[in-house]
Amino acid sequence: MIPRVHLATAHAPDGEELRLYSHDRDFMILLRRDDLMSTRMRGSEEALAVETIKRMAGRPAPRLLIGGYGLGFTLRAALGALGPDGHVTVAELVPEIVEWARGPMAELTAGCLDDPRVELRIGDVAETIAWSEHGFDAILLDVDNGPDGLVQAGNDRLYSAAGLAAAKRALRPGGILAVWSARPDAGFTRRLRGAGFTVEETSVAARPNGKGPRHVIWFARLPQR
Repeated sequence: MIPRVHLATAHAPDGEELRLYSHDRDFMILLRRDDLMSTRMRGSEEALAVETIKRMAGRPAPRLLIGGYGLGFTLRAALGALGPDGHVTVAELVPEIVEWARGPMAELTAGCLDDPRVELRIGDVAETIAWSEHGFDAILLDVDNGPDGLVQAGNDRLYSAAGLAAAKRALRPGGILAVWSARPDAGFTRRLRGAGFTVEETSVAARPNGKGPRHVIWFARLPQR
């Protein structure tokens, strides 16, 4: 039996400990005793990008904001689905996660952070959203376990009424706010609709082969002018 190997430790701004492990050719990041993310469970993270870009078909030079680099599955899927004129801003709160991507996970990262279409920002995605006005065609959020702020309580503000209002200001007309979650949340669906979005809630397999647990993605679209 191949044991897990502890490679590195980092801390979120509120002090929560994140630990990077390898297991054979897989990687996982643990929060407390839970697998927060794993290379074995990438299907829904890839779908977050691919399905969003499908819904943006026909937009010239689309601009995306991805909240949370994680293990990079959403970013790599976005780069694979976007044309040469697309642009992706990635906001990652924990700088060590980027260091891990360039270090022990460099083979997995496959150079995506150095793609000329990518802009990397170390910091809170909420700040990037707050500073932007009609700057993005889509905002993709996978910064926590969903709208319940498991990793960092401050993430809750992204999903509050004020956070959704900020996302609306940051999106262009007809833009999409796509949110990943480990589980359904009827209250969040109501908040999205109350904020003026047209909401599509989908269930997506965690694994690329369609097996494993089901995750949820909300595709919330703004009206065109």
